[in-house]
Amino acid sequence: MRPFIRSALARSAELTRENRLVEGMEMGESAIRAATEDEHPEIQAWLTDHADDFTGRNG
Repeated sequence: MRPFIRSALARSAELTRENRLVEGMEMGESAIRAATEDEHPEIQAWLTDHADDFTGRNG
């Protein structure tokens, strides 16, 4: 996955944790739309691995 997509997903998680859900979703959706089909599996894996980043909870 390209660095700007990874960065946008991380920022999406930050915004979501800050209770800025709409902005977080918009940023994440924009990153996913900019991704190529080849990047989608890696994005899916990243989202699965970083689900707690969106909630601020561990485990």
